[in-house]
Amino acid sequence: MALIHGGQLQQVAKQYNIPAENWLDLSTGIAPFSYPIPSIPEKVYQSLPQTSSDLKTAAKRYYNADNLLVTNGSQAIIKLLPTLWRKKNPLSTTVYLPEQGYKEHALAWQTAGFTVYWYKNELLEQEPIENNTVLVIINPNNPTGQLYSQSTLIKYQEKLEKSNGLLVIDEAFIDVVSPSHSMSHTINSNSNTINNTLILRSFGKFFGLAGIRIGFLIGSETWIEKFNDQLGPWQVNGPAQFIAQSALSDYQWHEQQKQKLQLLSADLRTILTKSIPSEYINKITGTDLFQTVYFTESTETKSRAENYYASLCQQAVYARLTDDKQALRFGLAKKNQHERLKNALLNCY
Repeated sequence: MALIHGGQLQQVAKQYNIPAENWLDLSTGIAPFSYPIPSIPEKVYQSLPQTSSDLKTAAKRYYNADNLLVTNGSQAIIKLLPTLWRKKNPLSTTVYLPEQGYKEHALAWQTAGFTVYWYKNELLEQEPIENNTVLVIINPNNPTGQLYSQSTLIKYQEKLEKSNGLLVIDEAFIDVVSPSHSMSHTINSNSNTINNTLILRSFGKFFGLAGIRIGFLIGSETWIEKFNDQLGPWQVNGPAQFIAQSALSDYQWHEQQKQKLQLLSADLRTILTKSIPSEYINKITGTDLFQTVYFTESTETKSRAENYYASLCQQAVYARLTDDKQALRFGLAKKNQHERLKNALLNCY
């Protein structure tokens, strides 16, 4: 079953019969500023892409991780994980997932035959957690922006370790959180808890380079070996590795990017607050890579979020309608796009 994601501009443009190049695409949480592509040596294109030791060194430093696997994004890991976990723990049948969040997680576990239970913003109580349970946490959550503290996550990590369970933390948007809430340090070699936690890190969102398809899995040596054996060689092309190594090592650029995104996120929140009637807004939440507007209930056939989505699309402005159709997630607009977004929102029904 194919799921609906943001970034499907070609499909939406065809649906509304407006050329793709005329759209303002705010449907993803990808930074609007990308890391400048360095000059790539010709031999990088000519050679088979062995995993670069320099890239792994840069990634381990950036992610504060002793053990990691370079991947072609998180999707392959998400799809393969239920199968590998079942081999490791045949007694495991239950997984808890956020009610709102990246639905590929749920699809992978459901396809593998696991029983899925949903939780809202508050994590499930620790006491009812049965042995062999899987808990998936998106931190910060997309689209809600919900952020759990390290102290909270460590408690669940310890509980699942004792009960032979698995903790999966998707940190795709955590690069913009300061101070960092990343849990990568808890599964380093000098940690007591290294066997029951897997962390997914996205590269493309913060660095604005989703098209090069590279990401990282952080876990124990045993887990890294399992995934590496299953995924096989040449997972990530050479140019992508070269770019990522340069980007991960450029700490001055990281700080500049964080400042830019923070300002744009604040601007976006202001535009949304001032351009949508206050009685229509339930709440606005998000991160420095996106803002999500939750609308109040409507007596109309369609929800206010659906009506706003359609009205914006008719003006060639593409936001992400959430799966429950109660909210719209807006990616960051550049300064020169603010007036267009503001006018489009004011022209909605």
